Amino acid sequence: MKRAAIKECFRRLREANPHPKTELEYATPFQLLIAVMLSAQATDKAVNLATRQFFPTHGTPEGILALGEAGLTEAICTIGLYKTKARNVIRTCELLLERHEGQVPDQREALEALPGVGRKTANVVLNTAFGQIAMAVDTHIFRVSNRTGIAPGKTVLAVEQALLRRVPKAYLLDAHHWLILHGRYVCVARKPKCPQCPLADLCEYPDKTRPS
Repeated sequence: MKRAAIKECFRRLREANPHPKTELEYATPFQLLIAVMLSAQATDKAVNLATRQFFPTHGTPEGILALGEAGLTEAICTIGLYKTKARNVIRTCELLLERHEGQVPDQREALEALPGVGRKTANVVLNTAFGQIAMAVDTHIFRVSNRTGIAPGKTVLAVEQALLRRVPKAYLLDAHHWLILHGRYVCVARKPKCPQCPLADLCEYPDKTRPS
């Protein structure tokens, strides 16, 4: 897709949703970090249902450590990979207290040194909690970027780098929110909703769906 078309795509996305936000529920950078860690291979809805059980009373590193691994495991048992996630969250809380005085660091290297925190999770935290330009490419963004032609790439990292190059600076800060929401609700995996898509005339996908 040409740069002028990419710019128009994001202009339309911003016009429709000027202030996009994550659908994960959180009140602090720490809670966002934990919610994103839990969201791997799980829906935001499922994560929110689980975190509502313990964020209000145990929504700090000290609080989760007081809850304990057994208590946390019970609270998140409806989420995929919950045992591994519980271990990672507990260890992350310990390290945040040991290394960062209980605060979530705003540097990528420090974030990725925490158990269960990979590049995508770090990108979400850096962007959403700290307002840094970062592109957290998940399955939705990977699909939308390739399908539309906005930022084709064979790997998640390639798409991330292409988006950072190709998305106009004015839209970079919120771009990953717009793309994930577009992939979640419009440019869905099995049958994209092309007739309802505000980007359909710009999109380069050759197999657009038609009104049923």
